[in-house]
Amino acid sequence: MNTTDPRAIIAREPMHSRQVIAIAVATALNALDGFDVLSISFAAPGIAKDWGIDRAALGLVLSMELIGMGIGAFFLGAMADRIGRRPTILACLVIMASGMFLASVAPDVTVLSAFRLFTGLGIGGMLAATNAIVAECSNARRRNLSVAIMAGGYPMGAIVGGIIATLALDATGRWQAVFEFGALITALFIPLVLWLVPETIAFLLHKRPAGALDKINRTMVRQGRAPLAELPPRDEAPTRFSFGAFFAPGIAGVTLLLILAYFSHMMTFYFLVKWIPKIVVDMGFPPASAGGVLVWANVGGASGSIVLSLLTQKIGVRPLVIGAMICGAIGVTVFGQGFTTLASLSVIACIGGFFTNAATAGLYAVIAQSFPASLRAGGTGLVIGIGRAGAAMGPIMAGLLFASGTPLAVVAIIMGCGTLVGGIALSLVRYRESAIA
Repeated sequence: MNTTDPRAIIAREPMHSRQVIAIAVATALNALDGFDVLSISFAAPGIAKDWGIDRAALGLVLSMELIGMGIGAFFLGAMADRIGRRPTILACLVIMASGMFLASVAPDVTVLSAFRLFTGLGIGGMLAATNAIVAECSNARRRNLSVAIMAGGYPMGAIVGGIIATLALDATGRWQAVFEFGALITALFIPLVLWLVPETIAFLLHKRPAGALDKINRTMVRQGRAPLAELPPRDEAPTRFSFGAFFAPGIAGVTLLLILAYFSHMMTFYFLVKWIPKIVVDMGFPPASAGGVLVWANVGGASGSIVLSLLTQKIGVRPLVIGAMICGAIGVTVFGQGFTTLASLSVIACIGGFFTNAATAGLYAVIAQSFPASLRAGGTGLVIGIGRAGAAMGPIMAGLLFASGTPLAVVAIIMGCGTLVGGIALSLVRYRESAIA
């Protein structure tokens, strides 16, 4: 029987296939988030046409699940630190599947907005919990890579889901079909998580619920490792969740700067991915073609995540993210500067997506390393929760600017500045990688 702390074993030894599978499922869950968040973007032209709403109102509808994500990331992220990563993910899947289905039967824009807000609760909690799972399932050598790959699932979900959504829009002419597909595919993930994703050893060692030793040993044996004779000594006594813990000496500066960096970057990122279809439709192209431009933005996003994840094996993640943010600001600005063909719009959207999503993927790696296990999901949820206010503000601000008559070229410059501010904030973080324990 083994008496070594299993967290140290996981950190130093090569990753077992069971760990890889858990990370793959978390990546697929993030892909699901990607489709669920952007489903409203694919449906937006049809919604605006059917219900006759203007750009300012549409900007609010586009932001509702982002507001929900902020609330869900904070409260459900904190819940993941109390009851576990796995049960939180399952609860979030139920919320997301229900919300997507209800959106497909919404009778008007007010009810649709409420259902999108509800869906966002699950998406936000999911992101906080999966970020913690990936960080805690990876060994030390592959941790940055694993978290960045998980974040890369987001644009992959938007690509695959976007292609299916475009086909559904073409085949049915109904924007509701986008949400119907989302509800079905979300529900199918519930048995997959039950089968393949155990609770993390780091959480079980910290909280020590009833049967913790048996649960840890089942996971250890499945990973081909010796079971524990007994639980190792506690590193720290579990405490009640406290908001003030994130602002304690030594961690407050990191928390605040990460919030600012994420908030500012999300304003730019969600302006790009939320408004692309409507901008392209307003240029005279059909909704299906507009969805195709958004798919190309996410092709760039997926590529950016992969490239950044590979580069983290050789270069520090923080300078990579700062560079991606600066380039992303340039790409978003260029998108609004007079391109009028589908080919040119797709290329520029792809470039903008490459850098903005690379920066997002790297940010998740930084966040995951910045908090101890006792605060990891909650800390991730706090940064994402408050930062999602920036995500919500991006589409709303752009909608108000468009409604006031501000030309696209100026809107793109203004919105591109968000990720530039994020890069500056991240450069000020006195970052120190924490142990995943």
